Amino acid sequence: MIYLFHRDASQKTLQIRGEDYKYLIKVRRHSIGDELAFRNKENIQTLFHYKLIEIAPRYATFELLRSEIVEVKAKQTLHIGWCVIDNKSIEKVLASLNELGVKKITFIYCDRSQKNFKPDFKRFERIIEASNQQCGRTDIMEFNTSKGLKSFILQHPQTKVFDFTEKILACESDFETLLIGCEGGFSQQERELLKNQEVFRLDTPMVLRSESAVLAVASKILL
Repeated sequence: MIYLFHRDASQKTLQIRGEDYKYLIKVRRHSIGDELAFRNKENIQTLFHYKLIEIAPRYATFELLRSEIVEVKAKQTLHIGWCVIDNKSIEKVLASLNELGVKKITFIYCDRSQKNFKPDFKRFERIIEASNQQCGRTDIMEFNTSKGLKSFILQHPQTKVFDFTEKILACESDFETLLIGCEGGFSQQERELLKNQEVFRLDTPMVLRSESAVLAVASKILL
């Protein structure tokens, strides 16, 4: 853990209870005198350094030592348009996408998306919060939905598409918006809609699952 979110971070003293207490004291076994870093979601760029001064049976008290502006974020901005798939598959790679620095994910109901799948933004946000604390990132990944593929392309005309093609993604490629299909890929009608977009693939003979593709492409673009 690089830092911990706490609503009272910035105050001269703060107390932790509940799950945070269990994690820091019971799991991480911090003791009196240890220095820990906290951030406040309302002022996430500021890193607050606290010293542990008291451990009680159900809470721990920290004293503010100093604060500093420390921002940690990706050098490049990447927005992913992702055709809706099962939430469980999204959750498997969401923390990794956050660590890579993906700025935003817009979920789109495509022809082959199962309509009973609905992105659970509240759960996604909890995953991102935990991931930020582990990797140190100081901006919050954004989530959005789009009415459909046509609407998404109209809003983001420079979108580049991951699909079957001869063009292989180059390491120096400059991307701002990327479109990834769902399981089964794009329908023929969708491919007709996307015919004017730049299309690319990875240099592999394997057929990738949607979540494997989004992770592999984001890694190549951002790292």
